[in-house]
Amino acid sequence: MAEPQAGVRVQERNALRVIYYCFPGGKHKVLTMSYDDGRVEDRRLIEIFNQYGIRGTFNLNGLLIREDRVPIEEYSVLYDGHEVACHTALHPTVERCPSEQILRQTLEDREALESLMGYTIRGMAYPNGSVNDRVASLMRSAGIRYARTVVSTESFGMPGDYMHWNATCHHNNPRLMELGQQFCDLFKKQYTYMMYVWGHSYEFTDRDNWQVIEDFCKLMGGREDIWYATNIEIVDYMDAVERMQVSVAGDFAYNPSAIPVWMKVDEQIYECAPGTTTSF
Repeated sequence: MAEPQAGVRVQERNALRVIYYCFPGGKHKVLTMSYDDGRVEDRRLIEIFNQYGIRGTFNLNGLLIREDRVPIEEYSVLYDGHEVACHTALHPTVERCPSEQILRQTLEDREALESLMGYTIRGMAYPNGSVNDRVASLMRSAGIRYARTVVSTESFGMPGDYMHWNATCHHNNPRLMELGQQFCDLFKKQYTYMMYVWGHSYEFTDRDNWQVIEDFCKLMGGREDIWYATNIEIVDYMDAVERMQVSVAGDFAYNPSAIPVWMKVDEQIYECAPGTTTSF
């Protein structure tokens, strides 16, 4: 290679670095739960979640008032610290519904729940697991940012499409504890992992198996390498991750979002505060 001419400076390049995003606190695993229908058993389930620091999303029908469901006047207190999301206003199998009615079922559910909770409702669990491309598109038009299916993957990957968000498993899966232990044992920090469990709280009463969720939460709770999050918190955090503006040299990053984002640069964890540039 030819020598540089006299008087010409050769810029030295920064060493190439390995930069990963992390979950909050520099963690690489996230656990989230999702429960449908707002039955009165949610009270006991939330007590268990709160005891072990587990957090979840509760998908409710804002206009479906029945004796076996949590009274709406309890919502703001009972579900505090968790997420309330849509499940349509009256729980129809939406694939069979006209498009106008799907929009109305979703928007009226959002309106009812938002008036009770005091925050914007942007999540959904498809009632009866009913979804196709038309339904998902209409939900987006109604301001829904993510929607959970009833498909179980028995795996721990992040979703590729938040409008077809498949869970790891239902809590009645006979492998629940086995999968939970596998998740706890994951240690390779070059990956991110998510465990997502769903169900209905009344099933614990119907099957007389509340010990299942007690044992699971006891196993999973209080672990330093797990982020305990609601569904929308995961979506919002990953949106913020994708908006990060990292320099080519890998020596700084700008966070344009309203929430902090954690990055791992080589072996050091950095918290990138909202609206600021962080040097690495």
